[in-house]
Amino acid sequence: MRTCLFGGTFDPPHIGHLLVAQTVCEAENFDKVLFIPAYQPPHKDDITPVDERLKMLELAVEGNPNFEISDVELKRKGVSYTIDTVKFIKEEMRLKSQELFYLMGSDSLLEFQNWKDPKGILNECQVIVAIRPGFRPSDIPSWILQKIQFANIPRFEISSSNIRHRWVENKTIRYMVTLPVWEYIEKNNLYSIKS
Repeated sequence: MRTCLFGGTFDPPHIGHLLVAQTVCEAENFDKVLFIPAYQPPHKDDITPVDERLKMLELAVEGNPNFEISDVELKRKGVSYTIDTVKFIKEEMRLKSQELFYLMGSDSLLEFQNWKDPKGILNECQVIVAIRPGFRPSDIPSWILQKIQFANIPRFEISSSNIRHRWVENKTIRYMVTLPVWEYIEKNNLYSIKS
C-alpha cells in the first residue's frame, strides 16, 4: 500500500495543503495520504490548541476517500519529531521503505538538515518535496538532494501564517480555506488578537 505522510501544524489547514496532497496523491498513485497534525512542533511556540487544529483538519479533509488523519503525534504528546512518526507508522502498517513517502514543502526542506535524524528519515521512507516560489535547490546539501524527489505538481502559494495575519487585519480568507474551516475559525474566534 503506497502511503504518503503529510505532517504539519495545520494552523489552519488551507486550500494549498489540500491541493498539494490531492495532486501528489494522483501523480504518485498513492493509496492514501495520512495527514499528521503535530502535537508540539520543534520550532514553533505560539500555536492554536491541538484540539482546535484537529477539528479544523477533520473539517478540511472530510469527504475525500484518499485522505485520512493520524493522531499518532497527538497521542504521543511532547515534541513531535518526524523520525519517530515515520518509524512508528512504518512498523504499525507493516510498510517497506519504498511504500512509505513523506511529503514536505520546499520551505521545510531548507531546515531539513537540522531536523532530528534527517539521514534516518531519508533511509526509512522516500521524501517528496513540493516546491514553493523562490526555492533554489543550490541551498540544499547534496547528501539530501541525492535522496529526495521533487513533486511534479503546480506551485501553490498559500501559507497558514499569511491566513492568520489576514484574519487579524480583518481581510478575507474565504478562498484560502474550505468553507467549513472558515466557519469554524469565525465561530471560535481563533485568530483574533489576544488582549
